[in-house]
This record gives sequence, C-alpha cells and structure tokens, in this order.
Amino acid sequence: MKFSTRARPASPEWLDRPARELLSARLHEAVRRARAGAGSDRAAGITGEVLAAVTVRVARGTDPAAVVAASRQPDEPWFALEQPDRDGTALATLGCVRALEARGADRFDVVTRSWRRLAADAVADPPEGPAGAGLVAAGGFAFAPQGGGSPVWAGFAPASLHVPRISFARRGGDVRLTVAALATPDDDPAQLLAAIEQRLEGLRAASALPLLDPAPAGRYEVVSAMPPEHYEGAVVRATERIKAGELEKVVLAREVQVHAPVAHDPGAVFGALRDGFPGCFVYAVGRGASTFLGATPELLVRRDGERASTVALAGSTRRSADPAVDDHLGEALMRSDKDRGEQAIVTRRIARALRPHALWVTAAPEPVVVRVANIQHLATPIRAQLSKPLGAIALADVLHPTPAVGGEPFATAERLIPQLEGFDRGWYAGPVGWTDANGDGELCVALRCALLRGPVAHCYAGVGVVRDSDPAAELAETEIKLQALLPVLAG
Repeated sequence: MKFSTRARPASPEWLDRPARELLSARLHEAVRRARAGAGSDRAAGITGEVLAAVTVRVARGTDPAAVVAASRQPDEPWFALEQPDRDGTALATLGCVRALEARGADRFDVVTRSWRRLAADAVADPPEGPAGAGLVAAGGFAFAPQGGGSPVWAGFAPASLHVPRISFARRGGDVRLTVAALATPDDDPAQLLAAIEQRLEGLRAASALPLLDPAPAGRYEVVSAMPPEHYEGAVVRATERIKAGELEKVVLAREVQVHAPVAHDPGAVFGALRDGFPGCFVYAVGRGASTFLGATPELLVRRDGERASTVALAGSTRRSADPAVDDHLGEALMRSDKDRGEQAIVTRRIARALRPHALWVTAAPEPVVVRVANIQHLATPIRAQLSKPLGAIALADVLHPTPAVGGEPFATAERLIPQLEGFDRGWYAGPVGWTDANGDGELCVALRCALLRGPVAHCYAGVGVVRDSDPAAELAETEIKLQALLPVLAG
C-alpha cells in the first residue's frame, strides 16, 4: 500500500495531528506484520523486524545539519552529507533503529541484503521529493575489508549503515523530515509512538551550525604520526616497485594529529568545512564519542534509477590567490604527462568496472580542471546506463577502491599499501553515503578527512605514486591536501 507525503502546517510541532495518526496506524501495521513473520531472516537469526515511518514536509529554512548538531544527545549516532553548491543538497540523520554491519570481502553484499529485506517489508512513504527523503540507511565503509581494527577506530565497523530514528533531506527550499521505528512481535505500538514523540520534543530548530572559537585558549600541537622521512622513504620504495613492473600506481597516505587543549567540536568543524568547501561533499559520521568528517571532491557513485554516475579524480596542484597564477597552475596540470597518465589509469579502471553491469558507459574525452578552496584536480565525469538493478551500495562494491585511492593493479597495491604506510587507514578513502528503499543513493570517497576523538584529531591525506614521482614533491602534495583541515582544527 502506498501513502502520500503529508505537508506540515506552520506550527512549532514537527508532526501535525494527521501525520501522528498516520504514524500510529503504520506502527500498528508494522507490529502486526512482525507477528505474522514478516521481516524474518533465518540465516541471520532475525525474527520479525518491520520498519514503520512517516515523511512530512517541514519549513523551508530548516537546516538539516544544524538541527542534528544542536539536537544530538551524548554518544547518539549521527550522519550528515551535503554539497552546498548543488542546490543545497543535504541529508542529516539522528539515532539508529537498526544497525547493519559486516566485515570481510563480502561486507557490501551483507549490508545490501539486510537493507533490501528491511526496505521490502517496511510500512512507509515511497521515496519522494529531495534525494534521501524517506527511509534511508546511512554510514560508510572502511577502506579495507577488515579495516578499522585499531583502537582509534573503535565503533567504526568495516561496513556500518544505520537506519536512523530521524532524518532530514533537503534540495533547494524543499525539506522533508522522516521519523522511523523498528517493530518486533513483542512491541507495543503505543510505546513505539511515545518514544518517537519524546525524541521529537528534544529536537532544536537551530538555524545555523555552531561556530569555531575565534580565540581559542591553550596550546595546539600538530605532529606527524610518523616522521616525514618515513613517508618519503615509502614513496622511494613504491617507485622502485613500479619501475620493476610490479604495478603502475599505488596511493600512499600519511597521518597527522592535531592535539587541542579542549575536545574538538564536530558541529563547528563541519560548519567550517561546509562554508569553506561549498563545491565538495562535506560529510560527518558520528559513532559514540567519535566523529569521522571531511570535505571531499570525489564522488564514488550516484545511482538514480537505471542511471549511474561517477567521477575519475586524479592529479592535483595547489591554488593561488593571484587569478593569473591560478590559471597557469591549472594549465600546467592539464599539460603534465605524469598527472594526465595518473588520471587515465583511474578513468580506464572505472569504465572497465562498470561495463559488465551497463548497457553503455561513457567518459568525457578530456579531463577538466576542478578547483576547490585549496587545490586543483583533474577530473573526468563518467556515466552509465545500468543493464541490471544494482543498487547504490552494490555499485560502490563494484567501484571501490578506484586507483585514485588504491592502485593499479589493486591486487598488488592492496598488499603494498599497509606495508609502506604502516598504519590502519580505517574509513579513510572508504565510501561514505546513503541509500534509500529503491536502492538509489550517493556515496563519496572519504578524503580530506579527520577522525575526532575528544581533543585529538587524526587527519589523513594521500597521493598517487607513479613511475616519475618525486618523494619530496609527493610529501608536499600531502601537505597541500592536509590544509583543508589543519587550519580549522589547529585554532
């Protein structure tokens, strides 16, 4: 049965009376279905889980991330993904009614099957309005199948999608609120409704994200997790392997830590990144007392019905405040054989990965220069018409990791990366995003990022190493990329 999306009148309440009545009816229906055996998965040992939800329109000025940041309770899971320059597109969520988690090489498939089962049995509005309106599963994936095993990444499973209690989706002036509950055979619909209403009462209609402290007290310390010489040595060893013919390219990352005198404020950091990088995908994933966030220029995949789109991003240079110098740097990037070769490797691999699943795949004949606040990249848009109903998470599995964050061939790079880097990447360079009940969704590549744990921020940046890479130049490029976050985090 399909239900239409309701509009909320001008009222301080998030749900009006008709919406509450509709939600109550759906909760009763969900419990009935759960008791009848719907939502069961014998292989997973799950008996009777049925989602119920209602989606309503809320005030045009509602800022999804600001409401979530202001309303989050201690250790409550949260998620936000925005691209401000794309008509204010945003999704922000609070709470978790069902966690979908897995590890290992089949982690994408495991969470996909779990989400498909939940979405198929749900009593909810069909996806309508802004992308991400309605029931969603949001979160991310570690770079490696078993990634995130070190203590610093506690709470961030190798695959972790949450079905939120509350979510806000926005495009332009159209903002939708979805509230959800997970019904089981033993649940009382009235108690489920009361829990939702209680959480809604705690929402604060914030109109802006918190600001960074303009005059922070105390000392900030920025330190490399390993000496810079270690990174240069890793680049040297990688180029030796490449020249020996073992592989074409490998991406090597490094970690820099920012130790602050007080705990970092994830809402304020997210707001600063949103203001400073409006053309990027600005994201945050909160697990317990930790938040993983960043501003990345790289789309891994966007799935809209039978269409899939992505971007091959590789090759970079700095920006300049002088427009003439800035243009010259961009032109030099376009003419660089080293960067054009790196870009071609990524484009070829992405197109090759999509072809078995598509009627056609098309890539722009030439890359373009994409400029963000502190860096310029070569980018090649790629589109595909799908030949089979692959959802956004399954497509992410097909594409991850691209040579822009892994290497080519990846089977060789996969073994080499941890040997040379010497640390657990966790969710760095992994997919972060969401999917809806139709399998549509959007995932970006988690770059220009930091893991905030109290007063310590673990920042990550990497570069593609090819035959002609110069160790000092590659180290300098990581410094440029780290400048997306260091000025924000280091006071």
